[in-house]
Amino acid sequence: MKQKRRGLIIIVASIVTLIAGVFYVNANASTKTLDVMFLHDTHSHLNEFATVEDGKTQTLGGFAKIKTLINQQKADNPDTLLLDAGDFSMGTLVQVVYEEEASELRMLGELGIDVTTLGNHEFDYKAKGLANMLNTAVSSGEELPSLVVCNVDWDAMEEKGLTEDQKLLEAAFENYDIEEYIVVEKGDVKIAITGVFGEDCLDCVPNCPLLFENPVEAVKETVKEIKEEENVDMIVCVSHGGTWEEDDKSEDEILAKSVPELDLIVSGHTHTKMDEPVVHGDTYIVSAAEYGKYLGNLSMSQKSSGRWGMDSYELITVDSSIEPDKATQDKVDGFMNMVDSKYLEKFGYTRNQILCTNEIDFATSSDTSALHTELNLGSIMADAYTYAVAKMSDDDPHPVDVAVVPAGVIRDSYAKGNITPENVFHSFSLGIGEDGIPGYPLISIYLTGAELKIAAEIDASISDLMTTARLYTDGLYWNYNPNRMILNKVTDVYLCDNQGKRVELEDERLYRVVTDFYTSQMLGGVTDLSYGLLSIVPKFADGTPVVRYEDAVIMTTEGTELKAWAAIAEYMNSFEDTDGDGIGNVPEKYAKAEGRKVVEDSKKIGDLLKNPNKFFFMIIGLVLVVLAVLTGIVILIVKLTRKIVQTRKAKKEKCKECD
Repeated sequence: MKQKRRGLIIIVASIVTLIAGVFYVNANASTKTLDVMFLHDTHSHLNEFATVEDGKTQTLGGFAKIKTLINQQKADNPDTLLLDAGDFSMGTLVQVVYEEEASELRMLGELGIDVTTLGNHEFDYKAKGLANMLNTAVSSGEELPSLVVCNVDWDAMEEKGLTEDQKLLEAAFENYDIEEYIVVEKGDVKIAITGVFGEDCLDCVPNCPLLFENPVEAVKETVKEIKEEENVDMIVCVSHGGTWEEDDKSEDEILAKSVPELDLIVSGHTHTKMDEPVVHGDTYIVSAAEYGKYLGNLSMSQKSSGRWGMDSYELITVDSSIEPDKATQDKVDGFMNMVDSKYLEKFGYTRNQILCTNEIDFATSSDTSALHTELNLGSIMADAYTYAVAKMSDDDPHPVDVAVVPAGVIRDSYAKGNITPENVFHSFSLGIGEDGIPGYPLISIYLTGAELKIAAEIDASISDLMTTARLYTDGLYWNYNPNRMILNKVTDVYLCDNQGKRVELEDERLYRVVTDFYTSQMLGGVTDLSYGLLSIVPKFADGTPVVRYEDAVIMTTEGTELKAWAAIAEYMNSFEDTDGDGIGNVPEKYAKAEGRKVVEDSKKIGDLLKNPNKFFFMIIGLVLVVLAVLTGIVILIVKLTRKIVQTRKAKKEKCKECD
């Protein structure tokens, strides 16, 4: 009997084990997984390039090497999803054929990118440039990535009546078939992918021809539509909103918290390098820096709840250890070979011409925004502006007093070794002039001495809130204490002439300032951040305000616009040959700080209060007024309280008398 019972138990246990095993196998078999590779902010960096990364000169990036990595991944998993989060253009010389060749978008197609979105720099060549590029890409007949943007507000534009630029873009969007979202199938996984154009991204497009809805609200509506109309396993957003250190400004983190249905956000715009994903609820945010220096690579699997978990995540460094894919490199070379004849010839350069040799450790482009001090990268560019303008006319009745370069226009650094026109163009690759030729021109404006003091205060007080407004100058020197009251951080500001002598600023006098065209359009953002207190009004030499900055563009003796990058190249080409090899050398003076911006990090009472400016007294006055009002309110409350107490006391005494 015992043996029969034992046998029965063994049989039942075996059946249970078998059933459990079947369920286990089925459960594992039904678990859906997805591999994703991603890029963003490649900025026309189709070729590998020398740059300063992690404090040393390195050769990074290159679409041919990225293609090799993608091919390796696809060999393991052909169903890998490939994503890009915008700003695929503007950053190297290949952008000069942006309209005629659409090289950046076509090369994303060459990589096999499934979906991309628009960034602010896709608008650098204005509506006509973007429309031409999109139409050119379609006309190529090549495989192209799908393009998604969910917050273009066509309804609002149509209600007002479409402008010519808006009609141009509407037709190009339709021709390319740009959608609010698309559904992609990778193996047994269906993914809905939407794209969004961020608020700061929009602020970075001067005179944007399109209207956009609030990014969060637009994504909410799009996700709602996806949930109602599509049966998908995952929802992904390729966003050009970015992540920031400040929680209330970090747009893609706000998006993740506001739209928790999103499983994955590929975050472009801020060039953030995330060594680990940022997670809010069940939403993962990933970011892989800029210029194709890193290729994002991750794997996710679906949990029993239906949401997705991250199984692995890495940023693959695209360096010289990776063998480039030949077919991809040949296609890149084809685009690059057009650069000399179609663009550089106009300036008297070739792409690989050596301008000078560099042995100086320059700051990185990211340093110019991250650090708040004098940096040699900004200094050499500011010096170049002064040099190029001065060379145009030795007997100029209005020589340059100050040259200004904000961090927001510095796109790359100068590595050790030979510097070519291509390297210089990388460092300032923004925009297009009114002449229709790529590259922002330099402009000449006049500011009063009082306004130059405000410019120094903008750097000292506002640039921590708007890091693109960190200023690097030639001619204007200042000291600031970061511990002092906002709008009163500058303790000393003055001019320095070409002999290195100090010259005091005269508040009412006009001084000639040279900067680039894009910088002039940043003034509105600075004014808004300071609530109008730090306001600068650019003027002509006669003191009349500049209304159209196009009228302030500096023209060469040949009647062409003086491009910012060309001014830097001209300066580099002027350097003295100090080692006798026939090639100029970057001057040693850039190896150390020159006192252009001195940080006085002191918390001593005397240092916190010395040399107060008008804003100090305004703020103190405002604080005193607020304190006086609060004191008055407190006194009034005390009086009312006493009166109430006295009234109650009188009533009680009266009641006692009645008793």
